Amino acid sequence: MARVAVIGGGISGLGTALMLGRRGHVVTLYEQDGRGAGEDLDRDFYDWERPRVPQAVQPHSFLAPVRTVLRAETPDVYADLLARGAREYHDFDWFAEHPPVRDGDEELVTLRTRRIVLEAALASAVRREAAVEVRHGSRVSGLAFTEGSPPRVTGVRVGAAEHPADLVVDASGRRSPVPAWVEAAGCRPPVVESHRTGLAYFCRWYELRADGPRSPGKVKPGSASPFALAGVFPSDNDTFALHLVLSTGDPTRSAVTDPAVFEAAARRFPAAAAWLDLDPEPRSPVLPMAGLPNRWTSLTDAEGPVVTGLVNTGDSLVHTNPTLGHGVAFGLRSAQYLAAHADETAADPAGYHDWTVRSLRPWFDDQVAADRGNEQRLAEGAPLSDRRAAAVGVCAFEDPVVMRARAQVRHLLLPAAEAYGSDEVDRHVTAWLEANPDFSPAHDGPTRDEWEALVPG
Repeated sequence: MARVAVIGGGISGLGTALMLGRRGHVVTLYEQDGRGAGEDLDRDFYDWERPRVPQAVQPHSFLAPVRTVLRAETPDVYADLLARGAREYHDFDWFAEHPPVRDGDEELVTLRTRRIVLEAALASAVRREAAVEVRHGSRVSGLAFTEGSPPRVTGVRVGAAEHPADLVVDASGRRSPVPAWVEAAGCRPPVVESHRTGLAYFCRWYELRADGPRSPGKVKPGSASPFALAGVFPSDNDTFALHLVLSTGDPTRSAVTDPAVFEAAARRFPAAAAWLDLDPEPRSPVLPMAGLPNRWTSLTDAEGPVVTGLVNTGDSLVHTNPTLGHGVAFGLRSAQYLAAHADETAADPAGYHDWTVRSLRPWFDDQVAADRGNEQRLAEGAPLSDRRAAAVGVCAFEDPVVMRARAQVRHLLLPAAEAYGSDEVDRHVTAWLEANPDFSPAHDGPTRDEWEALVPG
């Protein structure tokens, strides 16, 4: 069994530490923040200043891999998550009745909850795990190395103290200092691939009133204009978030941070307007987030691992902007792999690096391509032009066969070419188009003139 040091106490760090501890490894988790997620969810969510984790207050929908990994590795955490208010939503719940069940349909479930609820459930389990020691307020300031080809990491440094480890896991997030430490130690440099997204996000949290309506009814989760996207994230404990997405070059972007402007603009999108019509109580200011590149940081190059005794996970390994909601799924899948292969990864990390390329990299590449398309479309305000592609998006909410394909892609179960490329899906989309000969691609959000009348530049 390995001695493992985990740097970072976010979801990826907590999940990795917990799963390793339950496999019998001795784990020390170092988290520079002096506190962790506790028992007061609203206080931790609304009042905890976390400048190193800007995504903590942004809306989340946890995809199928999150549920699958938790149920397999930490079923008590999953039960606790539901007990704290997280809700399961099957993609077929959109329909009055689910279609006949096929293999894999049981996976098409989203967990609707704020990120803090999952953090609290994981943190509670970690505190109960005898094999895991959590050191809050412990900032790792460097790594210990021994010479070799490649060099080997043998532990972490906290202040003047050195703490030995057979394996160090960097889960310190997208601003991780570890790549710079590796290069400064004389290792070959990590290979970093970064892609600008050019997207800006604005969200605001609301809570349904105890004496008010509970649901807007059958409402799609998103709406769009040529230059803006809007979405709704139903969440735990009667909370939900509205969000708007604009190009970072949009001259009206700064005005959207005004709550009155945000709500006026959101009401022009059917998805958001239906939820605002419930007269919810605002619970947060408008929370902006931008400047998030899609970045892949590899501790291996064409010659192999640049260092041994060290791997990265979570946002330290692969950071994607939140458009498709991949981050937590990637982090927990990596934690599951590391827990099952810790000893061999400590001896030689090549297998872990190969696994990340096979299992995570294709979805990263898809995210990069999707964001390039969204950035260009929002920046140009271009109208929809691909009739069949638009029909697929509409048809999915009327036809369970197409919805299944949509869900398989969204939940990281099948690549788009495979899910949408089947003969069955092709027949159903073709039949839908034949039944709707007057269909033409259209946005349901405001025009630019309508937007600028509400949102000053």
